[in-house]
Amino acid sequence: MGPSDSTVSAETPPYLNIDRENHPAVLCGQRSREAVAARDKQAWLASFAADGSVEDPVGPSMFDEEGVGHRGAEQLSAFWDKTIGTTERIDFVFDKEIICGDEVAYIGKIVTHIAGYVTEADGVFTYKADGNGDLLALRAFWEVEATMQSLRPA
Repeated sequence: MGPSDSTVSAETPPYLNIDRENHPAVLCGQRSREAVAARDKQAWLASFAADGSVEDPVGPSMFDEEGVGHRGAEQLSAFWDKTIGTTERIDFVFDKEIICGDEVAYIGKIVTHIAGYVTEADGVFTYKADGNGDLLALRAFWEVEATMQSLRPA
């Protein structure tokens, strides 16, 4: 029996046939970014699972001194108010999409417009969906110091 004669499974596993347009993590990430673009806090909060969390950036920062992230509706709402809500606009510029299991990672940058200035956060940005297609975890890997150094007039 040669290689072409071997038995092939009738069903291709999902990791070999990724549906990029309908993947749950891709969709919940899109909903999150669309709510940010629309400046719609309630839609952004609604994109999360009840126990959803944000680590943006991952680790200690001026937004999260302990580096434990923000979990649940109350903490997510406070995160919006002190971060997204203070901006004029946030642009998501992703160069690469990598889908694994129930998560998607984007490599690129987030461009933040605030008070007449712009910063660029180069990084890896991940979205994890739960079994209902809601956003379970949003994690952003970017360096605070490098992003602060990118500050320039708009």
